[in-house]
Amino acid sequence: MPGTGTGPKGEDKRTCGPAQLDKMLTEARTRTPWLREGSSVPQQQIIRDFGKSRAKAQKDIRDRLPQRQRAGMPRWKKKHGADPSLNYTKRGFRLKDGLLHLAGNIVLTVVWSRDLPADPSSVRVYRDSVGHWYASFVVPAEIQPLPGTGEVIGVDWGVKETATTTSDAHDFPHAEHGRKAQAKLSRYDRMMARRKPAKGQPGSKGYRAAKKLRAKTYAKIARQRQDAGRKWAKKVVRDHDAIAVEDFRPKFLAKSSMARKAADAAIGATKKALTEMGRKHGRDVRLVHPAHTTMDCAHCGARAKHALPLSERTYTCTACGAVSPRDKNSARGDARPGWSQPGWCRGRKTSRSAAPGGGLSQESPSFTRGRIQSSARVHGRYVRKLRDVAVGGLGVVIELRIRRFRRENTACTAVTFAEQIVGLTTPHSRPTPLLRGVLTRIGLALAGRAGARLASARPT
Repeated sequence: MPGTGTGPKGEDKRTCGPAQLDKMLTEARTRTPWLREGSSVPQQQIIRDFGKSRAKAQKDIRDRLPQRQRAGMPRWKKKHGADPSLNYTKRGFRLKDGLLHLAGNIVLTVVWSRDLPADPSSVRVYRDSVGHWYASFVVPAEIQPLPGTGEVIGVDWGVKETATTTSDAHDFPHAEHGRKAQAKLSRYDRMMARRKPAKGQPGSKGYRAAKKLRAKTYAKIARQRQDAGRKWAKKVVRDHDAIAVEDFRPKFLAKSSMARKAADAAIGATKKALTEMGRKHGRDVRLVHPAHTTMDCAHCGARAKHALPLSERTYTCTACGAVSPRDKNSARGDARPGWSQPGWCRGRKTSRSAAPGGGLSQESPSFTRGRIQSSARVHGRYVRKLRDVAVGGLGVVIELRIRRFRRENTACTAVTFAEQIVGLTTPHSRPTPLLRGVLTRIGLALAGRAGARLASARPT
């Protein structure tokens, strides 16, 4: 329980800071035998962790961060609902002859998964839902560089296939580990339902056995997903120097009709494994903002007018006519040329400097505040039909096809601009000899002040 103190006006003030809790822990150890029998190292570490998490939560509240970005306040652990975990700092443990010695004369035999690369600074001993105990050591991370390959790959996440890349050999199909074990999980659920204890009563032996079998199955599925994701990530990182990864947040899929399949795909865990593996081996891993990745053409850069429905799995560009699978087009768009140039960052991509195939792309200048700047990202095309003066009694219609380009000047508020063709798209007129002659005759026929103004305003 928090302590009490005297406020500035004499009223009681309840505090629960780390210093106050340290004093309370000392008093509790003197009068509680079972608490005194244990080591004080993990008990004090729990107080420090509580203080850090509480201070972070209060700071987010003071800074008025959005609710979804705030760190939550620390909560109580339930005695029968939470698995135990103990944190030991450097003075609370030591390794000797392959054994883990903890404060309080506790010696543990550890089954090592791999050798520690350096001396650990702390260790966390915890129990999982199956009842297995683990020791997690904190060691300084070190980069293990791999030979360079000069290759670049783009990764797009999905539900039909967990990861679609620009290389067919590195696509990651949906393994469906959860679906394969669904019959076994349903059986354990029925076993638990038949043996469900009354409220406030402990579960029977059969109920606890079914619960443990269910937890073991879920743990196996999690290990299968983690193993498959790490093996795929190692293959991608080993064969490529630069990796463009869609920064996809699959949380919203939990409320959709694809919730079960999306959870079975483990997109978040696979993306985390890929970024961590790239960081471990010194690769250049970049997160690409997922906005418009399914609408932009990977060949010409044109953007579709409307978002593609999920049922449409083929992308067809209306500008250049390119046809490709939807996910493949998104992956190629993530890894398009120029993505790794200086100035690229999450949510922002550099302009395309080369067209697909290595040739130079066509560019169009934009006129902004007296300065001419060029762009190579085609946004779309439109057609304008201009009716000209009749020639020989026949009507003349000029069909003008104009491209719209993405503006690359971040200081300008406009997103796109029309193609500028000097001498053709002069505003409000086409300076042809025939048109100038017609306007001159109209001005002379009208005469007077109105005709003089019209003649003086005609294009020269």
